[in-house]
Amino acid sequence: MRLLPASLAFITLLSLPALAAAGESVVTLEGGIAATLNLPEGATSAPAVLMLHGFGSSRDEVGGMYAREAAALAKEGIASLRIDFQGFGKSDGDTGATTIDGQLADAKVAADFLAKQAGIDPKRLGVLGFSLGGGVATLLAADEPERFKTLVTWSSVGDFSKDMKGSIGAKAIATAETEGVVGLDLGWRTIVLKKGFFDSLETHKIDKAIASYPGAYLAIAGAKDFSAAYPEGFAKLAKGSSKEVWIVPEGDHIYGSLGADQTMADSVIAKTAAWFRKTL
Repeated sequence: MRLLPASLAFITLLSLPALAAAGESVVTLEGGIAATLNLPEGATSAPAVLMLHGFGSSRDEVGGMYAREAAALAKEGIASLRIDFQGFGKSDGDTGATTIDGQLADAKVAADFLAKQAGIDPKRLGVLGFSLGGGVATLLAADEPERFKTLVTWSSVGDFSKDMKGSIGAKAIATAETEGVVGLDLGWRTIVLKKGFFDSLETHKIDKAIASYPGAYLAIAGAKDFSAAYPEGFAKLAKGSSKEVWIVPEGDHIYGSLGADQTMADSVIAKTAAWFRKTL
């Protein structure tokens, strides 16, 4: 089953992983999770950020935005770890096993790994999530508020069930319900999802998660993207004293990161690095 272009509005496009840049190392975590660790030169007690990619994507993200964010953070003396969820990118596993619970478990494995790295201050961790990864990042921060001082989301889903099912479409969902599995053509790759994925969308509520999170919170969304409907309401729910919403004028879901003009994407990357510098 091929998803129509309109249905792909919120799904982050796949970006092929790049070779590790200076200061970076490719590592494999528990469960065969592939990741890239960036430690700023001379780091002894650096803050660090965990990056969680969007649906169907991989750890460098669309337009290399996560790789670029890692470089921007390193210039601020901030370490980072970006992962491929199991079944995506270079990680072990298959997409058919994907659930929100599974991605949250992967994120917790990555957080444990990051906190234990030499040169990183485990008391100064932040998390960044893009699209579906924004929802997972919010769940993670809410589940481990003592670990994560600050949360940033880019183009985040606000309701797992509504946003994901609305994009994937009723026909695919019905197929998964009756046959237990459905194949999807995302345009840049094909994947298989099982009924368990759709069931898991119903078990987590992002608004409840953000309402229980006490740390700093920055939500970024493009004005032309579906995700712009959520940040203002979520910011009101957030308990932390440091919170901000930026609705990017004329912004799409991926901040123009696949176009010739990278001004918008660069501004999102710079804003995020500055936020983590301030809140970590």
